[in-house]
Amino acid sequence: MLIKPENWDLSGPPEPKIMITDVIIHPLKVIADSRGRVMHMLRADSSLFKQFGEIYFSVVYPGVIKGWKKHFFMTQHFAVPVGNIKLVIYDDRDDSKSKGKSQEIFIGENNYMIVRIPPMLWYSFGSTDDRFALIANCTDIVHDPKEYITKDISNNDIPYKW
Repeated sequence: MLIKPENWDLSGPPEPKIMITDVIIHPLKVIADSRGRVMHMLRADSSLFKQFGEIYFSVVYPGVIKGWKKHFFMTQHFAVPVGNIKLVIYDDRDDSKSKGKSQEIFIGENNYMIVRIPPMLWYSFGSTDDRFALIANCTDIVHDPKEYITKDISNNDIPYKW
């Protein structure tokens, strides 16, 4: 049974209303047949690819929200091959046209895509299913705990309520 915050709308992925400057959303190819599926993510010849840092996987359980997190230098590329998530990105960059805006993006098996999150944006995410979601993240630099900051999901500095 999915335990969800009251204001989650799980009726399906809406069209993005606000696009955060420098965030790129790109549909991904899925090749499926009776034996299973191949789900593409990122290639070295893609315009999204800058350089390889590392790939890691993050599991998020039903009813759990991970975030808020902001990287200072790392560019991330999220894809969700298992389950479905709502990803929220908030822009507090002084020089950005989308400063003060947030964007909800639904990613996963039901809407397979890659989302490129550049440095200096806050993000958080949660599973929208009654099972876990698996997030694949291909970054352009190696993880460094001094390179990012976090805030509690209930922090009032970010004007988004889960």
